[in-house]
Formats: sequence, C-alpha cells, structure tokens
Amino acid sequence: MNHVSVYHVDAFTREPFAGNPAGVIPEAGTLTLHQMQKIANELNLPESAFLMPSDHPEADFRIRYFSPSVEIDFCGHATVGSAWLLATERGWLEKGSRIVFETNVGLIPVQLMMEDGQLQRVEMTQIRPSVKEIDVDSEEVARLVGITLADLDDRYPMKLASTGNRHLLVPVRTRQAIDAAQPLLASLAEMNKEHGITTTHLFSWDAPEGYDLYTRDFAPAIGIAEDPVTGAANGALAGYLALEELLPAGKVTELVIGQGHAIGRPGKLYVTVDRSGEEPVIRVAGEAHLTIAGQMRG
Repeated sequence: MNHVSVYHVDAFTREPFAGNPAGVIPEAGTLTLHQMQKIANELNLPESAFLMPSDHPEADFRIRYFSPSVEIDFCGHATVGSAWLLATERGWLEKGSRIVFETNVGLIPVQLMMEDGQLQRVEMTQIRPSVKEIDVDSEEVARLVGITLADLDDRYPMKLASTGNRHLLVPVRTRQAIDAAQPLLASLAEMNKEHGITTTHLFSWDAPEGYDLYTRDFAPAIGIAEDPVTGAANGALAGYLALEELLPAGKVTELVIGQGHAIGRPGKLYVTVDRSGEEPVIRVAGEAHLTIAGQMRG
C-alpha cells in the first residue's frame, strides 16, 4: 500500500459534523482485506466503504464495508456516502444517474436524484426485507438497552428484521425514553453475538416535528457503541412495518425518519415502502456532505 485516497463523508445530512460519518476509499482494488481492516481501524469511523472493480455484469463497483473491528455485509450510510462522492467528486454524473454496487448481500442499485442540474439525494433500493421471531425476554432487552419495561411499546412486536444485516427492533413508547437510554454495552454485545444480531435498533412513532419515526441504534457487537444514523437498520425497520402489516397494503408509503439527535449528530432518512407488488420494496434516500479529503500513506 502506497498513497491511498481517503474521504470522510457525513451521510444523511447536508451539514458537516452531523449525520453518520463514513470513510470512503474509491480506489481499493489493490488493497488486501487485511489492509482494508487496518485502514477502517485507523479511520475509526462507524463504517468505511472500499470500492473496487466488479466482475458482475450488472454492477459498476464491488463494495466492501468494515467497522473498526470487523467486515460487515451491508452498510446503508456508507453506500449513500460512496454514491454521493462518486457523483460529486469523481465525475459519475457524466456517465449516468444510476450506480449499481455489488455487495456481500447482493446488488444494491442507487439512483442519483437531480433537480435543476444539482444532486439532491441518492436513493438505494435494498434487498428484499425479512422478519424473524426471536426468543428473548422483553424485560432483559429493556435492561440491556437502558430503558424500563414500561418504556417498551407493547403495541408492536419485538422482532429481528433484515435488508442485508440482522437488526433487533425494539419498539419504544416515547422519544424521551429513547434519548435517555443508557445501554449496557458489554452485555448487549454478548447478547447480540449470541443471536447473530448486527445492531439493536430502538424506534418510536413519537417523533419530532417533521419526522414520522424516531430511532436510535447500538452496535457494540461490531465495535460501534452507537451508530448515529443507520441506513441499513432503518431499511430493515421499514421492511418490518410492511411485513407486519403496519403499513397500508397495495400502496406506496413515504416515511421520514430522524436519528442521531441524542448524540448531537442529527440526520434525516427518506424511506419509501412500496407495497404495490407481491413483495415490499424498500428504498432509502438521503443527502451527504464531503467533510474531509486526503491521502493515507502506508
């Protein structure tokens, strides 16, 4: 490894130092997996995305994601950050308005949403959602995430959901309870590893003005105490809402989800849940801001 271009992109926001920071390495084709993990650890961001050539006939890039400690099969905010970087800094808009990433979970197409010649948002279509029962004690989960049993919203089931990674969805009655949560990170990490859970995702319909849902995400099992604004987990949440019949059948529902406010990195996700076909289709869109550009020297 000689000089490697590295970018720090704040995703799901237009403001620097808000949203979810991702490392993006757009020319990673010569890097080994060991080097990628070392770079992700050095950047010490929630996730870093490494782009390389793809052999898939329908893909524009192969993309791999790493937290500071492990490789992750899919990361939403790093996908948004990568697409935004390619469009705004790497000349992709001259080639078209669509980028297809080959990930460990399948192809993720991203649409570049333009208005008056300016990039407004990027929108990724996630893989088919799924939900699964989980045999856990609700009181124990509440204890691990640092809320009370009374804070849980028993109108909604606690389940595992996925659009690439497995997330434990924890329904909470109020935004205040989510903000006040003080997770027992070491114990939560043990429970997540036991069940193959990537993150534990708290959600509430008690959202601030301008949002439909409010969420918070803890991921100690993959080396991230708290993921500020989570494209993968909120996509899984949208799939859960569709598959649990909590959104209207036969229609397209638009949701605005807020996350990151509790830790001073507010972000906004624009989520489309399309139930007009046989299977729900989940699309997650957002903005981004390129905050740092530089080189890593090995």
